[in-house]
Amino acid sequence: MLRSHDREKLINAAIYFAHHTEHCGKIKLIKLLYLLDFEHFRQTGRSVTGMEYRAMKMGPVPMELYQEWDAPEPDFAQAVEIVPEQAIDYVREAVRPKQPFDDSHFTRRELRLMQQLAERFRADYAKPMINITHAERGPWSAIWDDGRGNLARIPYALAIREDDPHAEIVREAAAEHESIRLAQLH
Repeated sequence: MLRSHDREKLINAAIYFAHHTEHCGKIKLIKLLYLLDFEHFRQTGRSVTGMEYRAMKMGPVPMELYQEWDAPEPDFAQAVEIVPEQAIDYVREAVRPKQPFDDSHFTRRELRLMQQLAERFRADYAKPMINITHAERGPWSAIWDDGRGNLARIPYALAIREDDPHAEIVREAAAEHESIRLAQLH
């Protein structure tokens, strides 16, 4: 039986981004995780963390992490600390690593994508990332639909562009991953 390491990957992706980017707060971390999950799905047909994202006004949100944020589970609380930090006109929640990053459950592709995202957004605050996560005709935008899709699930399949020459192969891989996941639940 295959074992999912989604939770370990979520925690270690948070550690990685907290360690390798500046200004890593709640919103920036959420945006980085979204970009990681949806880009990996676009390439392979499966996400990295296994989280489900919902459309909210602020952008795509992994509800499991969002709901856990104020009272983190012990494994998350042991890995990162959430520290209030005064910004110019508000208090932001900085994410700081408390443990070293563990790459043991990640593929080379997942590690490369995390590194690329960390490098690309290293010095940015969350606000400039909105142009990417809220991209017109992107997954969030397609579901958000000027607020009509508030809290609706954002299907990972929306990450696959119709003009992608590998779209059908990725869709087949996604269906295979999903059938394996469902078989493990029974």
